Order: sequence, then structure tokens, then C-alpha cells
Amino acid sequence: MKTLLNNKFIAFLKLIRTENLIMIALTQYLIRYFVLEKILAANGIALGLNNLLFNILVLSTVLIAAAGYIINDYFDVKTDMINHPDTVVIDKVIKRRWAIILHISFTFIGIFLGILCSLKTGYLRLAIFHIGAAVLLWFYSTHFKKQLLVGNLVVSLLTASVAFIPFVYEMGLIQKTHPDLTETHPFVILSCFKVVFIFSIFAFITSMAREIIKDMEDYEGDKATGGYTMPIYWGIPASKLTSFFLIVITLILLSFVVYNSFRFKHVLFSSDILYILCGLILPLLLLLVMILQARLPKQFKKASLLLKFIMLIGLGFSIIFYYN
Repeated sequence: MKTLLNNKFIAFLKLIRTENLIMIALTQYLIRYFVLEKILAANGIALGLNNLLFNILVLSTVLIAAAGYIINDYFDVKTDMINHPDTVVIDKVIKRRWAIILHISFTFIGIFLGILCSLKTGYLRLAIFHIGAAVLLWFYSTHFKKQLLVGNLVVSLLTASVAFIPFVYEMGLIQKTHPDLTETHPFVILSCFKVVFIFSIFAFITSMAREIIKDMEDYEGDKATGGYTMPIYWGIPASKLTSFFLIVITLILLSFVVYNSFRFKHVLFSSDILYILCGLILPLLLLLVMILQARLPKQFKKASLLLKFIMLIGLGFSIIFYYN
């Protein structure tokens, strides 16, 4: 990895967290084409945004997120040199000046594209999502990240909002072109909201748990640079208990989904139930064990990576939803 990061292009891809950006884009595409389109099509309603405009919307989200990752690394160099010295690219491969230029450029273009999308849909107020995200990511890097719970909540809320953006834009435009929608199809908006809300809640809770696990992994560096994260303020045992509790909540919510699916279909081993049991519940149970046993940073890192994989599997449930 250290040798690869000496390549500026590879270092740039690492700086912007390419794999996370792919997940962000994938989330919005799957929510639109596998969740919203299915519900709308079942009621004879077409998607509101054209494909070009939706692609611009996704690009805006990705660019703002990339800018957030860059500025986070920019302000976190000292901490990262303690926690992850082999993966630091700013000051080593990419100069600080270029990091700031990239951050400003991505932020400006992302907000511009977001405003363009909001103007095209006729709802300029929707631009607040893009501007608000950019502002929160800046203050997360400069102030919130090392504060007790605040940084964790900000990241979790932003993660959950990624799934909601397609819903807000689509529903806004559809209601504009179908002003009688609430009368002719009273349950369409509610159905779309309920399904997207489930994905967002899953994203919020698992992201919150993962942020706490990452704080435990980065305990030494955060403490050395004046951080007041949960592991520093409450201690590792309390942080482990909190992340454990959040995973248990996720398991309970998933159990309700399984129960409702069984009650509706009267089939115990349907594709959606098997997917949740094998792809989500079993890995989450394994994660609980890993959290309890974790003592070293590398053990917390493994738990964090597993949870990230579980989040990706959770996103894949949208495909199961589409074909059921």
C-alpha cells in the first residue's frame, strides 16, 4: 500500500475515498431505480427527473462528499500520522496547497450542480441540501470531528440523507406535474417514504456504530491531538457498549422486517427473509462478538471493515425489494 500511494493518481483516489464515493452513487441509483421506480410504476406513475438531471444530482452529491474527505484529511494530518502513518498522502504525495484547491473546486462545482438541479425542478429551496452538506462537512473537519458525539451524529445524518435526496427530488417534481397525486394515489408518497426511511434508518444507525468503532481504533491519535471523542471522554468499555447497543437495535429492527415479510407472504424462507438472515443478521451477530473481543486498533479496524461490508449488503436489499 505504501508503495502504491507514492503514485499521485493512486494517492488522489485514496484521498477522495473512491470506494465510499462509489457507495454513495450506488445508493442513489439503487434507491431511484429499484425502490422509487418500482413503487411509482405499480401505480402508473413515471419518474419525475430525466436521466441526465438525475446523473447531475448524483455527481453533485459525490463531488461534495469528495470535497469533505479531502478537507478532513487536510486538517487531520497530525492525527493520521499517529494512527495511520503509512496511508497519509497530504504533505507526502499531494501538497497541502493542492488539497485546498481540490476541496474548493469540488465544493464549488458540487454546489453549482445542486443549485442547477433545484432550479430545473422548480424548487430552489432544495439547494439547501447541497449547501448544508458542504457546510457541515467543513465544520465537521474543523470542529465537530473531535467533539463528543457531535461528529458522529453529523456523519450519520449525512449518510442517511444520501438515500433521501432522490426521494425528495422525485416527489417534489412528481407532485408538481401531478398536482392531484395525493387525491388519486394517496398512498404512493407514503409508501415511497416508508421504504426509503427504512434504508435511511439502517444507514444512520450502522454509520453511527461504525463511527464509534473508528474512534476506538483512532484513540491514541485523537487523544494526542486534543480530541474529545467518546472513547476518550467515556472510555473504551463504554464506547464498546454503545456500539454494541446500536448493533442490537439494528438486529431488532431487521427482525421486525423479517416478521412483517413472513406475516404478509406466509413463507418463512422467501428470498428477502433469507437475504436479511444470511446477509445482514448473521454478519451483525459476528460483529457483536468482534466488538466484545476487540482490544487493539487492528481489531477495531477489522470490525469497522465488516460493518462497512454489512452496510453495502444492506444497500443491496433494494435489488431484492425490486424483484419481490
